[in-house]
Amino acid sequence: MPFRGKPVAESKKRIAFQGETGANSDLACRRVHPDMETLPCRTFEDTFAAVDSGEADLALIPIDNSVAGRVADIHHLLPDSGLHIVGEHFQRVEHHLLAVKGAKLGDLTHVHSHVHALNQCRNVIQELELEAVVHVDTAAAARDIAERGEKQHAAIASDLAGEIYGLACLRANIEDAEHNTTRFLIMSRDEANERPGSGDLMTSFVFRVRNVPAALYKALGGFATNGVNMTKLESYLVGGGFIAAQFYAEVDGHPEDANLALALEELNFFSHEVRILGVYPANPFRKSMNGNGG
Repeated sequence: MPFRGKPVAESKKRIAFQGETGANSDLACRRVHPDMETLPCRTFEDTFAAVDSGEADLALIPIDNSVAGRVADIHHLLPDSGLHIVGEHFQRVEHHLLAVKGAKLGDLTHVHSHVHALNQCRNVIQELELEAVVHVDTAAAARDIAERGEKQHAAIASDLAGEIYGLACLRANIEDAEHNTTRFLIMSRDEANERPGSGDLMTSFVFRVRNVPAALYKALGGFATNGVNMTKLESYLVGGGFIAAQFYAEVDGHPEDANLALALEELNFFSHEVRILGVYPANPFRKSMNGNGG
């Protein structure tokens, strides 16, 4: 269920995210839609439900991180959310070492944050010889540090969390990897209604292959022979067993493009339960990653 905070004007649109106010997802929401009110939710299921019920207009869901890999459970939840992917956002992760005002680096003995944030800032933690304390959320760690009020304890969180909870930044951008980036999907009750030829588009879908030899090879053959660029293919077990696998895939293009239409036709022949989750604009960040537009 969504966290309850200050009343929100009914006329203002909302974008939901999983986490507490001040979390990196909250910061990403404000970057994507600064015109919208952010709605923190306790779980990813609650985030999807907020959009499905109309309490929020959009949801921003992290799907993978350049350091930590894919976000757990998201691939299981996406197909059954009842929502459509209408966009993507790449958010540079900037971790800050936050403490109560008046604290100095030499005062610190413990640092609190989400397990991923702690793992992504190992160099500073080792340099300062701090004891790491795992929290459920970076923003929750910042809030707890503010409530604790002890100079020996710091949090690793966003600058937004520091601003919200009145903490001082003892050191900025302490993440080990400069490329640390999280990719988010923008979800809506309605489809994006993108048309073929309307720019660089992405199509996301899930499918299962038939339990026969070389099924995956045959299912994906149409993408190669029709020159369709597949940017992501991930498998995960379904049904509580170790035999049935579902695949989540992302490709360049629109399903009505001639080459992608042929590839999907071949996919349907060799697999089943093919479902399009969204057709949406490719974020310009994709081209900058390679530096050559590819």
